[in-house]
Amino acid sequence: MNALDSVDSASPLATPGPNDDAPLDGFRIGVTSHRRSRDLIEALERRGASVLHAPALKIAPVQEDLTLIEDTKKIISAKPDICIATTAYGMRRWCEAADSFGIGEQLLDALAACRMFVRGPKARGAVRAAGLADVGISSDETTATLVDMLLQEGVRGKTVAVQLHGYTDVRQLERLRMSGATVLTVTPYRWVKPDGEDKLPRLIEAACSGDLDVLTFTSAPAVDAMWSTAHEMGLYRPLIEALKTQVTVAAVGPVTAQPLIDAGLTPLIPDRYRMGALIRLVTEHLALNHVRRLDTPSGNIELRGRCLRINGSAVELAPAPLLLLRALLGAGGAVLSREALSELLELRGSVHALDMTVSRLRSSLPDGKLVETVVKRGYRLRVQPFDA
Repeated sequence: MNALDSVDSASPLATPGPNDDAPLDGFRIGVTSHRRSRDLIEALERRGASVLHAPALKIAPVQEDLTLIEDTKKIISAKPDICIATTAYGMRRWCEAADSFGIGEQLLDALAACRMFVRGPKARGAVRAAGLADVGISSDETTATLVDMLLQEGVRGKTVAVQLHGYTDVRQLERLRMSGATVLTVTPYRWVKPDGEDKLPRLIEAACSGDLDVLTFTSAPAVDAMWSTAHEMGLYRPLIEALKTQVTVAAVGPVTAQPLIDAGLTPLIPDRYRMGALIRLVTEHLALNHVRRLDTPSGNIELRGRCLRINGSAVELAPAPLLLLRALLGAGGAVLSREALSELLELRGSVHALDMTVSRLRSSLPDGKLVETVVKRGYRLRVQPFDA
């Protein structure tokens, strides 16, 4: 779903609780959205996250989109029997564009004369704000369910107008056509490349190097744009591998998630396809899966993303020692073999390189004895009291 809700001021997401002022402290999150990206970025930053923003696409100005007006005129002339409104933003933009070209009243007259179906409550709100009435809504906020409803009642010989939302679900349009409907479409907003085109390559490089914890998407075209740019950079395969193993991907809804799933990924998808729900899900996922805590003789250790604290004091670590510590923390005091750690650090079996990384980690910690060598086996964090 492309239409995003701002974070409701009455929602528990609006103000972090007193016991957890910065639940995303230490985590770095990539944001690919253009429209209303500021809302998402500010919500994440309020929770302590570091945000890397690289809009994959932006919406073309209405004044440059003559196709929108031509398609609108065709729909007005056709006097459709049915109209499907998929997004609130698209519906509002459609009416505003028609007004700017002097055909707003004609469009509303045509829509008032047909049966309006809406994909979700926000689209319904936009339809009603335009003075129109709807006769049906999708139960799961998907176009497929709306098409199911129409096919059950029959569309043969009818003209169906579909307001698209930047990512065309071709299969649903074909289902309508195959069932005998004449289908007309209008796309109130088109995606084009944004300004500052170097930002997306930097975001891709950050993901490939594991320098992100989560990568968020709010539109399917943004996913496609990232895949295309990664291919151009020769980094598509490394990017997909990183998103499978190191970086969590999160999508605002199933439409946005589909190209991620097609690439073999398993994105986080909130139950409610809203920005607030997406933020909540990301926060909960990171808290449950990417915060490591351990009590040791050297003190209480907490690692949140890239933020290490020992007894509440921040400790700066370079990327390789940080990755090593994260693995040792995950083991909870168990021994990790030298071979496993060398593979994790991509050291290709170099004993010297691993020893150097361990040495750098020890020198960065308040108490280097925290990292214990287990002769002929590997390394572990010392969780038992030191010998007297």
